[in-house]
Amino acid sequence: MTDPAPAVESTPAEAGPDAEGRARWEYPREWAADVLASDGGVVHIRPIVPDDADDVVEFHSRLSERTRYMRYFGPTPTLPPREVARMTTVDYRDRVALVALLGGKIIAIGVYEGLAASGRPESAEVAFVVDDAHQGRGLGPILLEHLAGAAAENGFTRFEAEVLAENTTMVTVFRAAGYQLSRSFDGANVHVEFLIDPTEALLSVRNGRERASEARSIANLLRPTSVAVIGASADRRKVGNVLLANIISAGFTGPVYPVNGPGQRSADGADDDNARRADRTARGTRQDAVPPSRTPSVLGIRAYPTVRDIPDPVDLAVVAVPAAVVDEVLDDCLAKGVKTLLVVSSGFAESGEAGQESQRRLVAAVREHGMRLVGPNALGVVNNDPDVSLNATLAPLIPAPGRVGFFCQSGTLGITILDSAARRQIGLSTFVSAGNRADVSGNDVLQYWDTDDSTDVVLLYLESLGNPRKFSRIARRVSRSKPIVAVNTPAFGDTRIAQMVYEQAGIIGVPTISELFDVSALLAYQPLPEGPRTAIVGNSSALGALAASVGAGLGLDVVDSVDVGPGASAQEFSAAVAAAAEDEVCDAVVAVFVPPVAVATDEFTAALLAATANSDKPVVSTFLGNEGMLSVPGGDGSPARGSIPSYPSPERAATALAHAWHYRAWRRRAEPTTTRPEGIDPVTVRAQIRELLAENDNETVALSPVVTAELLGQYGIGMVPFIEVRTIHEASAAARELGFPVAVKATSARWRGRPDREGTRLDLPDATSVVTAFAELSELTGDEVLHVQRMAPKGVATMIRASTHPRFGALIAFGLAGNTFELLEDAAYRALPLTDVDARELVVAPRSAALLTGYQGQRSADIEALADLLMRVSFLVEDIPEVRAVVLDQILATSDHASVLNAQITIGPVSKGMDTGPRRLGD
Repeated sequence: MTDPAPAVESTPAEAGPDAEGRARWEYPREWAADVLASDGGVVHIRPIVPDDADDVVEFHSRLSERTRYMRYFGPTPTLPPREVARMTTVDYRDRVALVALLGGKIIAIGVYEGLAASGRPESAEVAFVVDDAHQGRGLGPILLEHLAGAAAENGFTRFEAEVLAENTTMVTVFRAAGYQLSRSFDGANVHVEFLIDPTEALLSVRNGRERASEARSIANLLRPTSVAVIGASADRRKVGNVLLANIISAGFTGPVYPVNGPGQRSADGADDDNARRADRTARGTRQDAVPPSRTPSVLGIRAYPTVRDIPDPVDLAVVAVPAAVVDEVLDDCLAKGVKTLLVVSSGFAESGEAGQESQRRLVAAVREHGMRLVGPNALGVVNNDPDVSLNATLAPLIPAPGRVGFFCQSGTLGITILDSAARRQIGLSTFVSAGNRADVSGNDVLQYWDTDDSTDVVLLYLESLGNPRKFSRIARRVSRSKPIVAVNTPAFGDTRIAQMVYEQAGIIGVPTISELFDVSALLAYQPLPEGPRTAIVGNSSALGALAASVGAGLGLDVVDSVDVGPGASAQEFSAAVAAAAEDEVCDAVVAVFVPPVAVATDEFTAALLAATANSDKPVVSTFLGNEGMLSVPGGDGSPARGSIPSYPSPERAATALAHAWHYRAWRRRAEPTTTRPEGIDPVTVRAQIRELLAENDNETVALSPVVTAELLGQYGIGMVPFIEVRTIHEASAAARELGFPVAVKATSARWRGRPDREGTRLDLPDATSVVTAFAELSELTGDEVLHVQRMAPKGVATMIRASTHPRFGALIAFGLAGNTFELLEDAAYRALPLTDVDARELVVAPRSAALLTGYQGQRSADIEALADLLMRVSFLVEDIPEVRAVVLDQILATSDHASVLNAQITIGPVSKGMDTGPRRLGD
């Protein structure tokens, strides 16, 4: 048995339960991944190593006779030692094998082998086999996807497979993975071939599979059939008692199992966030000096010493023990086959390096055994569906059932959010507080809500975006059918960029939690406006004028303003509102009722609800300055659809309505397309960039102007011709070759692109002026290399910058070059990849874009040419994730052209969160 060939850059196997004893073997570490099966369970995939030989034999012994026959075209009761050695000793280039592991055991194997010996160097033969007990979990397509990713890295473009004609399941797997198959028959066998380059259809299938599996994994969390509370306590001052009491009092429809063994005491309430959360319950927590002995029951329910001792299956385990004890209870949960862990305990990544290491081990162990993790340091989860009735949180107050889903991270903030929602009578369908978000994230929960018929509105309070590109991709899809409202938090750093990214994805971005609930109250109980035309009806002309002013400033078109007077009766008020709601020129109504003296409000409330009962137009109100809901009672007594939200001020009512209108306008737009421009050669550029990375030891490097221009040319981005020169004679010759007039330009970063143009000499008409300019700039700048460039037609100077933002992922920015871009912060941003609509909107988004669209009678610039450049840069970054940044500065925009004068490409290792390649958890 020989060592795997170190033909590719590789690192030792990751440490952990699955890697122990294998660290001496090397393989491409980036190929290892945790993935979700179709049932929502986690499976670990990694390259095979020689030490897997015994495990491969044991795996083969578990296969049924039929499965072996289908894979090996014969009975094959045992694998010959030579075949085992061949399977486990690969070079990770021409032969690659991946194993899928659960609990340290191999449950599936996939392999490809190059066919260069058969005269097909671009092709590889692929095969895989799945343990009978795990067939039907979608492991075949997952292995195929990851094998294709490895093969593409190694230069293969096509997979081939030989399949028994009776093995229709295998052919179905290839087709279900999204590949376009070509097939041929020779009687007993089917020969299948397909290209592995990702197409739009293939990515659509992958994303759909990802959506289904992630939604299923969250369903396992939010719709458990049984719950165990580990650390349950009879002491009402402890977290474990609060959790158990909340689950019981909410009426959870499945069995609840307290676990209260020695050493599994409730989490220490003196520990930071848990203490603050428990304080909000007015119960407090306490850490005993000595672990209490197990009690036979907690809150009247039989308790168990460990999860293992529970006689029935456990779907969800809520863990409320100190961080130091979590490892112990984790072993029990893994042995029991728990599907999801909800860890409210603190003392992990938020507490420092030691806690971060503990959290890493926790996540690795949870995933190795096929589980998902919420937390640690989480507040908990809620599902108000009467069929579930789950309140596994520390919160003292839970809103009534409704159709709003809410995700946040912070536990302390989560309590405030739940309290605010309850006070404002905004009913929730589900709630997730992810704490440290070590595993389950907002992206996972978004996938669930996209498929959840019980959720109509999604609310988010995010402190970071995790994988920003994936978030944007999912949000764009979800927003097409369900509004997403998200707080634009200071944690993002630049809230201006966050707002632009939100708007691009159809997300309603708001600055505060108060405004979050203002908007959600309207979206949850009222229809969306069909247009901006708004009528204002009230008994105060001053408040009506205030609503009109704010609404107009936010894009509403106030078509009518009716003042019924302070002494109007309920009937008069109702008639005025009804008339406005029935008016064909009106799309929405703002009702203001704040009488100068005390009146019987019930009569006016009933009148307002009656006036709008049959209206299909949204109505918002400022009713006595109250904050809440004018309720149409539902079957359970909580507000039903048609209830009217009331805001403390008319400004807030108008603002909420304006948000709803802008969202409706975004959703009304046709689904945007992404048209790949002509003249793009990603295959050539990808190969060149990978060669350049190898030459630079895989380090991030800025490419030279000449190489940058060559690569951009392969994407149809032609720069104004230039020549590098080092002497006066070369400068003169270059000018003659390019044709006069020309420019001579410094090349060092200090002098390029300066607004004062000290590093540039323009409009040089002859060789003498070129020689003079070369001498002056050489002396001034000290640059050994200068550029001679053909003069471009004069136009408006703009720039494009694409790069990876630490919080928002891959972004592209556009604006006027110079101070307007940097100092005045007048650049507009969009997340990548761009759609055609995104590109056109981005060109006209900066405030100074009027200079491009005919300001004061000037000729408009070529907007389409600028949009085309944006799309080409977007595809360059999208196609080749090793491209870390692209800057085009300056771009002179004229009425019929856009001339790129300067550019630079920076390349480096693929950054995390690119949302490219095979799907995996954590991406």
